[in-house]
Amino acid sequence: MRDIQADTTMPRRKLTHFDDRGQARMVDVAAKGETHRVARATGRIRMLPATLRRIRAGTAMKGDVLCIARVAAIQAAKRTAEIIPLCHPLRITRIDIDFAVKVRPSAVDCTARVETVGRTGVEMEALTAVSAALLTIYDMCKAVDRGMRLEEVRLVEKRGGESGHWKSSAAR
Repeated sequence: MRDIQADTTMPRRKLTHFDDRGQARMVDVAAKGETHRVARATGRIRMLPATLRRIRAGTAMKGDVLCIARVAAIQAAKRTAEIIPLCHPLRITRIDIDFAVKVRPSAVDCTARVETVGRTGVEMEALTAVSAALLTIYDMCKAVDRGMRLEEVRLVEKRGGESGHWKSSAAR
């Protein structure tokens, strides 16, 4: 297992979802100004080559896997505040979900781009969208491949707000 390194590009801050007594709280964003905010997240699901062939050919038993996964991702992004306890409900203005089928390694990559004009970012919405897409692919194909692996779900870029533009060093 590789070590996780601290992101040295961000200033040291305290965790905002805890008050001074260490109790969980929803962050107060009332004083923040509304800005255009964008987040991009990615992830991958690895599978057997035969499973990937079914997805590409559209012959999975449950239907068009990537079409259903795209709808699941959009729905999940819109409902993030219902499943992540301290997230704010947001007015999302745009959600784009893209898939890249990779023969080597046998995998499907998912990228979610989520946008809003608001007082808080859409990082959690982008991450939730990718996770839901990959989980949907797993669900639709598990009858033929229970060994599929979800990998590398991560934020790769965010723009807007007080912290400005951030891009993962791996994505630069």
